[in-house]
Amino acid sequence: MIKEIQNIFRLFFILFSGAAITVACESEPDELGMQFFQNGTAQGTEASFDVVAYNVYNNDALEADNDKLSEATLGAFDESNFGMQKSSYVTQVRLSSYDPDFGANAVVDSVVLQMKPLYQTATDSVVTKTYEDYIHPDNIAAKKVVSSYPIKKYGKAKRNFTINVHEVTDFLYSTETNFYSNQQVNTGTLLGTKSFDGFIRSIKITKDSDNSELFSRDAGLRIPLDKDFFQSKIIDKKGSFELKDVASFIRYFRGLKLSVAENDGYIFNFNPNELSVTIYYKYDKTENSTTTRTQGSYTLDLGSSNVHFNQIQYNRSNTFVNHVPSTPNTNGDTKLFLQGMGGPGAEILIPDATIAQLKNLYKNEKVGLLSAKIRLYSDGSLWNNSYSKPDTFAPVVKTVDTDNKVTYSFFPDKDVFAYSGVYKMVKGVDLDKNPAYYEISITQFVKNIIEKEEANKPISINIGSFQTSSSTGALLGTEYTTKAYTPNRIVLVGSDANNTQYKAQLKIIYSKK
Repeated sequence: MIKEIQNIFRLFFILFSGAAITVACESEPDELGMQFFQNGTAQGTEASFDVVAYNVYNNDALEADNDKLSEATLGAFDESNFGMQKSSYVTQVRLSSYDPDFGANAVVDSVVLQMKPLYQTATDSVVTKTYEDYIHPDNIAAKKVVSSYPIKKYGKAKRNFTINVHEVTDFLYSTETNFYSNQQVNTGTLLGTKSFDGFIRSIKITKDSDNSELFSRDAGLRIPLDKDFFQSKIIDKKGSFELKDVASFIRYFRGLKLSVAENDGYIFNFNPNELSVTIYYKYDKTENSTTTRTQGSYTLDLGSSNVHFNQIQYNRSNTFVNHVPSTPNTNGDTKLFLQGMGGPGAEILIPDATIAQLKNLYKNEKVGLLSAKIRLYSDGSLWNNSYSKPDTFAPVVKTVDTDNKVTYSFFPDKDVFAYSGVYKMVKGVDLDKNPAYYEISITQFVKNIIEKEEANKPISINIGSFQTSSSTGALLGTEYTTKAYTPNRIVLVGSDANNTQYKAQLKIIYSKK
């Protein structure tokens, strides 16, 4: 604790020298404030204050389309605290080129949808099988190596899924349209199904004679689709107006929906822009008056230019219903239920009485505020399990104007402490234990309230993290978070008067010379 307080003193006096506590002129910048620990001149005092913490339901919905999905989710997970959460994925389909020519007498051999779930790459998690006596289809003696990678999962790991692919029959408009996670779409033909064991596989085939590579395929999940459907829907329509341009095609072939048949298991993430459908076919190729059947392939575009979104369903448990009101209980909830992908968040409010106490310390006792943090513990009774806990949260300041318009902003700490080297917005502690706890740093936020008479505002917390610029590393904005595709959840202790050790609190460190 002493070391932490010393670090806080360093930072405080570097940034706020000349405030309530003065320092000697001869001190070096990186030693500012250290003299207050010498010879008992001053002490850092830690104090705890209750806060009002309550659930915010969020209506089990959030924007979950192109603008929000750097990753998409698929799967289902059911547990006693939150109930079932089930995620499906809907996407438009475009041609990779318009008015395509598939050649004469083209006949489809097979159609494959390939997706790339996020997966484990650690050496000890990969299962490799080698087939030394493999014979390549061209009758070549070869070696075949199949590597199986477990995908990254949230939920019950040892479950199999049946993944279904359906045709979408609703027109999905354009990427300018906002789609929310409770959006429903109608589907038609079941185009394919796959029993999925939670592993994706790569294949490499090399020739025995010289070890040259005959075939290689990166790790991915391949789902066979109905070849007759694509024969009539795509190949046989060569030269038709439906295949002439984008506007005609997306009204003709409106999209695909991926879903799982089961209602419990796990949720996994994948890159939506790496999803693809490839049609493999043969056609007549004539050269020098000789016609041969030739292999061809055509890949449909399922990338970023297409509308895509996650469709998320819920079946809430009694525990959830009993603890999370549809309207926020601003007097405080004993348990806080935080869940990504449209589930509930929470708000924290420092009581006015606490603000008055801190203002009194500042004005009348001339103390300097060194640190202010919200501390939140995981609930040991409801959330005592092995599911991975969130690494962080996405906390923001909530403002409601006179017209009841709600806006959100970062804590002023983000800018004031940006280059300090010690500031961390959210710190998770003992995340592999029960209970764990989180600290949200709000020092400058509180200083502005007690020293500059700024308004006391609620702190809004959701599962997920803030996204950053790939070029500068700077935060993109309060609306750019990972909560749309973060499947984690946790139950925290809220404003529980009967749980004095673990209830939500404001932790303050201040000094008085």
